[in-house]
Amino acid sequence: MGLNLNRVDMPNREPEIRNKDFIEVAEGYNDQMAQEEAERCLNCKKPLCRQGCPVNIDIPRFIHQVTENDFDGAYYTLKEYSLLPAVCGRVCPQESQCEGSCILNPKGAPVGIGRLERYVADKFRESKKVEELQKKPDSGKKVAVIGGGPAGLACAYDLAKEGHKVKIFEALHTLGGVLMYGIPEFRLPKSIVDKEIENIEKLGVEIELNSVAGRVNTVDKLMNEEGFDAVFIATGAGLPYFLNIPGENLNEVYSANEFLTRVNLMKAYKYPEYDTPVIVGEKVAVVGAGNVAMDAARTAKRLGAKDVYIVYRRSKDEVPARHEELEHAEEEGINLQLLTSPIEVLGDEQGHVTGLRCLKYELGAPDEGGRRRPVEIPGSEFDIPIDMVVMAIGQGPNPLLLEKTKGLELNKRGNIVADDNGVTSLDGVFAGGDIVTGAATVILAMGAGKKTAAAINKYLENK
Repeated sequence: MGLNLNRVDMPNREPEIRNKDFIEVAEGYNDQMAQEEAERCLNCKKPLCRQGCPVNIDIPRFIHQVTENDFDGAYYTLKEYSLLPAVCGRVCPQESQCEGSCILNPKGAPVGIGRLERYVADKFRESKKVEELQKKPDSGKKVAVIGGGPAGLACAYDLAKEGHKVKIFEALHTLGGVLMYGIPEFRLPKSIVDKEIENIEKLGVEIELNSVAGRVNTVDKLMNEEGFDAVFIATGAGLPYFLNIPGENLNEVYSANEFLTRVNLMKAYKYPEYDTPVIVGEKVAVVGAGNVAMDAARTAKRLGAKDVYIVYRRSKDEVPARHEELEHAEEEGINLQLLTSPIEVLGDEQGHVTGLRCLKYELGAPDEGGRRRPVEIPGSEFDIPIDMVVMAIGQGPNPLLLEKTKGLELNKRGNIVADDNGVTSLDGVFAGGDIVTGAATVILAMGAGKKTAAAINKYLENK
């Protein structure tokens, strides 16, 4: 069979329609598209795509099963490695992971691995089949997982399958972490996350919600009073960063975390059906250009903002968001204000935002990461008239639990120091995901959860 270098496009809803609602943007492959895309896979002897996947999914096998119409087989292949295939198929940065390693890359477009993963997971869910789950006999060991986001869920799932009693302690009123509070409904419908998380409960994992780590529970209490044999800390990176510029404490300045949490988890987008109003201005500036910034900008647009600006101090080539997210944002009418950085949020006497004072930049020599460093242009100050600002410049570890855990080694950024297997400076205490790496991707957090589960399992066997 000759090389097919043309990737099958995935249909999306029309920008002028979708930018007014929260229905999912991407419509997914139909059977014919999936078949055509799966047949592009060369089934390589040494599949580089697997090396690019943080959880090492057997990609050629699941894609081959699609070509054979063995959809259940393809689904179970995905589930061997990944707890959340319908989620990962939607939000993973495949272009820099599995698809970025695809051998077709230099010649044409890589195989749409993420699109096929989504297709297989959606097809299984829509078939209403009950997933078969296998777990080993009870080991008599207990593990506490602090944090119900991707790392905590992946770790809990694997440990429960090994026969350990697992209990997840989650600060919010629902499991899922960033999948629930961070990523908007139009990119990742919450019903899909709920469905994928169901299996955790079916495996007998206990869940305690509204349990704020460091307030309700501490590591000492869990191990010494409640008899847990090991603890996995997966509290993520939920503490928003700010620029520390004048005017950041004005009324309509949000962190992206707060804005997206109100809209996603508290369903402010369904107000007044849900009683969580969220103030959205007519002219909104989102500072930053990662995926979170795109999510915040596209959300503000859907909630009625007429003009939405992404304010970013580098050029379009350096934008850290996924290419697809940037493309969707531009299609939906988001304005890019590039090579620009805010120096002050302007406000009136009543404390309301009236504008954003900015400086223009040009690109200088590359920094340590290889991206060209932005250099300010003296005297280039100008004002953008706006009435709301969202700061989306990253987030770090919440210190609540960490301050209460004596002897736990942290790095200078306040993240937990842990090795590749999640082993920390305290015996029986493991950590993984964003609390170790800083804010990263869903699949990297899941990979850390899986790897640490294997290490905890080994630790418990030897205990």
